[in-house]
Amino acid sequence: MSDDTIRLVTIGRILRRRRRLLTVLAVVGALVGYGTSALFPPRYTASASVLLPGQWEERELLTQAHIATSSAVVDRAAGALGWTGVSSGELRERVAAEAADGNIIKISGTAETPERAQQLSDRVARELVAFAARIAGEGDDPEAATGPEALRQKVAQTNRRITDLANAADPGRTVESVQARTALAKLRTALEEAMRKLDQADPAAGGAGMVVMGPAVRPTAEAPPTRAQFIAGGALLFFLAAVIGHLAAQRMSRRLRTEPEIAAALGSALLGTVDVPDEGPARRPGDRGAPARLRRLLGADTRWDTPAPRASADEAGRQIRYRRVCARLRDRLPAPRRLLVVVPDGDEIGRRAAGKLVDAAGSDPSPASPGGGHRALRLVEVSVSRPMVPDRDTESGAVVVLSAGNWTAGELTGIAEACADGGHEVVGVVLAGAVRPLPARSSGRPGAGATPEPAVPGHAAGEPG
Repeated sequence: MSDDTIRLVTIGRILRRRRRLLTVLAVVGALVGYGTSALFPPRYTASASVLLPGQWEERELLTQAHIATSSAVVDRAAGALGWTGVSSGELRERVAAEAADGNIIKISGTAETPERAQQLSDRVARELVAFAARIAGEGDDPEAATGPEALRQKVAQTNRRITDLANAADPGRTVESVQARTALAKLRTALEEAMRKLDQADPAAGGAGMVVMGPAVRPTAEAPPTRAQFIAGGALLFFLAAVIGHLAAQRMSRRLRTEPEIAAALGSALLGTVDVPDEGPARRPGDRGAPARLRRLLGADTRWDTPAPRASADEAGRQIRYRRVCARLRDRLPAPRRLLVVVPDGDEIGRRAAGKLVDAAGSDPSPASPGGGHRALRLVEVSVSRPMVPDRDTESGAVVVLSAGNWTAGELTGIAEACADGGHEVVGVVLAGAVRPLPARSSGRPGAGATPEPAVPGHAAGEPG
């Protein structure tokens, strides 16, 4: 598993190098969202407002909102609407109520058409007002309606009788009359206090007077999630899933990227790094057929997690690297001998670098060079799935040339074991990297300190052929 930190540059590289694949996946996600929207018919939501006059606490408003969505209210609304195929239980799921500012209960109804949504919200609002009126004694129950009012009438009659008794008593002539008038006054005060508390506790003081603030406005747009939201959500979901999948694949990747890890997996020392000009993905004989064409069309035929090719020096500077690798290789060999240049099959950068290394070794003018100036390296491509290296014959040893970030430790260990089975010792490892050639100078003259371009590939200026 890779421990590299995910940075914005990694996200940018995914978007840049996989833009065609991400675009196709986003389109597929949009089509899936469109198909999903067909499973959910469009819904419309209308809202009606009910005003509650007087002083109300927040918890009382919440209670009224819960009453609006209760079965006592919604079932009556369902019976009044009489919609076929819609049960009262389903209708309760379509009704919502909330307490808004200003002692207002906002009732929302959702239905398949704007007309039904308007009818549902209006009917539930009217049923809520009727239910509150029944609780307050304003409905069809005669006992509930006449009980509080009859009590008030009895209290009024008692007050009048107390007044008559007070007037009939001897006004202050005897002690008994004064006591009687005082007792009557206390009785009047007690009755008035009792009626005041009764009015405060009476549900008619809070429930009565609820009014519907006009009919609900007929909706003109669908309620979310709309079809456009399904399409956008599907495209975004597939896009994010693709990006997260790329990041997860990178985190779970076991491909070796650093020089010490690659050298340790092959059991040899690093001879150096060489550069090859970036020529883009090359078509190999096996890259044919519909799957290969589809990968090329989607831009999935190249690695996205490799860094962008850096700018390099001219061809002469790149040849210097190859000659230095050849010099280090001569220093590691006790005597001149022929070697195999092993390249993993499918590593295009490594194959091109190995070809240049073979040319550089064959044109080495050193008297101590293996082969006496003739080609001393032979290029061999080895399959990483079933590695097989030619047996030891005229060559006795192998140099592995490959690019970083393409092979796991197990694959490289398999190549090293195949070399050992063929009687070849891995005498060194060469890492190859793609570089971006510098643009040609407009003046046609090389810059100061630049090495002249050799006339023949593999020959520096002034060296014998």
